[in-house]
Order: sequence, then structure tokens, then C-alpha cells
Amino acid sequence: MIRLATEDDVDAVLDLWRAAEAAPSATDDRDGLLGAVRRQVLLVAEADGQVVGSLIAAFDGWRGNLYRLAVAPTHRRRGVGRALVAEGERRLTAAGCRRMSALVLREEAAARGFWAAVEYEPAEEILRHVKTFGFQSEE
Repeated sequence: MIRLATEDDVDAVLDLWRAAEAAPSATDDRDGLLGAVRRQVLLVAEADGQVVGSLIAAFDGWRGNLYRLAVAPTHRRRGVGRALVAEGERRLTAAGCRRMSALVLREEAAARGFWAAVEYEPAEEILRHVKTFGFQSEE
């Protein structure tokens, strides 16, 4: 089942990201996720009462962005990621979105393969510039 996340899902999503070995980011904390829940952009996949997948699907009025796709290792290759993306696309197109981007780490070959399989093409001509506030990597 794919649904909007609630405040009760925040800890489970953080646990999922750790289990899925998702690269840490500046917003990987309760406050960051609570903001996503309040803006209704965080989707979760649930199986047997457990959060087994997540996707942030946000629309800024110009372009949709899909990111933080994560699926529990125990539930991979079962269509969970595809179902999350399909629901994210459905919600964004219903809001008027005509173009979407998926944010994917270059070194994640499996993730790049997944996004290609769901018909997202790499935009090699675009270079993303990032400025992060208040985040210290633990490395």
C-alpha cells in the first residue's frame, strides 16, 4: 500500500533510510521529515504494517522532483519502488506538473538502472549546485 506519510511514520522512515544505506543528507532528522509530512510530499510504502519504502515527490509549481527513493533490502525487486514512483508521478501530474526530475547519486549504479527502467533519462548537460546549511557529515 502506498500512502502519504504521517508524523507517526517519521522514525520508521529514518530507520528505513539507514537500513537501505541511503546517503545521509542535511535533512535526515525528525524535523526535516516532519516538514515533508506537513507539506504532504513524503510517500511511504507499507507492507504488513511496516514502512518498507519511501519517496519524496515535491512540486514547486515549475518542476516536480522525486528523491529519497528507498526500499527496504527485504522488499527490493518486488515492485515497491515502481509503485512509489507511479504514485508520485500521479500526484504531481494531478497538481499540474509536466516535467519531473529524479535526483540520483552518480555512484549508485543500481539506482541509475532503476530510474532508466522507469523511463527517466540522465541529463548530463545539467550540473546541480548545492549549498547546505547546518549539516556536518559524520565521516
